Amino acid sequence: MLSNPTAGFFTLLYFASASTFTRKTSEHIPAPLGASKLFEILEERYPGFHKKVLSSCAVTINLEYVDIERDPEDDTSKADQIIQEGDEVAIIPPVSSG
Repeated sequence: MLSNPTAGFFTLLYFASASTFTRKTSEHIPAPLGASKLFEILEERYPGFHKKVLSSCAVTINLEYVDIERDPEDDTSKADQIIQEGDEVAIIPPVSSG
């Protein structure tokens, strides 16, 4: 069971290859944090994570998919969304069917 983060943190959930790479199913990250900074922090903590995991993953903030890789031509990008205390962020690798 996942514990609630303490004040000033958000919960980051890892699934499938993300969990395997980090050897964690979740962790608490200090908030607030700009969504565009999340990948930088994860790469610092887990060298190689961006190339091996994040480059093909989806990201959700409070169950809503977001595109953290900023597109300079897309004014609707949520890359600058602020992840707040108590939010839940998930790193979701691609799922295959069949």
